[in-house]
Amino acid sequence: MNTDLSLTLSEAGAGRPVLLLHGGGGPATVAGLAERLSGSAHTLTPVHPGWDGTHRPAWLTGIDDLALAYLQHLHDHGLHDVLVVGSSLGGWIAAEMAVRDTAGTITGLVLIDAVGVHVETEPIADVFALDARGLAEHSWHDPDRYHVDPATLPAGELARRQGNMATMRTLAGDPYMHDPRLLDRLGGVQVPTLLLWGESDRVVTPAYGAAYAAAFGDARLELVPRAGHLPQIEQPEATYRLVEAHLHRTSATPPVATG
Repeated sequence: MNTDLSLTLSEAGAGRPVLLLHGGGGPATVAGLAERLSGSAHTLTPVHPGWDGTHRPAWLTGIDDLALAYLQHLHDHGLHDVLVVGSSLGGWIAAEMAVRDTAGTITGLVLIDAVGVHVETEPIADVFALDARGLAEHSWHDPDRYHVDPATLPAGELARRQGNMATMRTLAGDPYMHDPRLLDRLGGVQVPTLLLWGESDRVVTPAYGAAYAAAFGDARLELVPRAGHLPQIEQPEATYRLVEAHLHRTSATPPVATG
């Protein structure tokens, strides 16, 4: 394992460890969910190397590299009974972690509109080819509310988004947004897995989510109405309730009492 990786990571709360992995949009896309979960759990929310201007070592060129790095972090800090929650690209990282977790560190998974596998009949939308409006149409149940014209963005924010997209292309551009071997490996993952899917997602459809769920050893799919690719933003309460229920359902230790 390379040692020149310095993780940018936020921690909050106490209780069962919950590792929250953001997608291509960056850490802000899971910040609200992390804040809610920190009321009953110990949340760890990293910024993937290369996102938001953080350093990405030259050797870190794939999602499998990130998966191993995060597993190493959990091991180095003596964390166990970990729930891993991943949104989009973060869900892919979570799945790759689970297939490599020989120590049994992870005891629950939540994949939120995750990419990472190839489903013949449900191709992943090419987010690199879409303009801002097209990406909004694919990503949101209510695109008019969330679409932002890049021409209206401050230079720094535009640079941040472009840098994040460039990092995502490096890590997940070829093969595009999936590991060809992952789908066949998921049957060996026996930890309880919840796949949350926005009903209106057109980046990865609910049918894609159903195929993903069917590949795991122990998984179920829950659809979130009136939500697209980021239900934790469009329907935060519904998403939080489902994640929190899975947090308590899958814990290997009694929950910490809160006031």
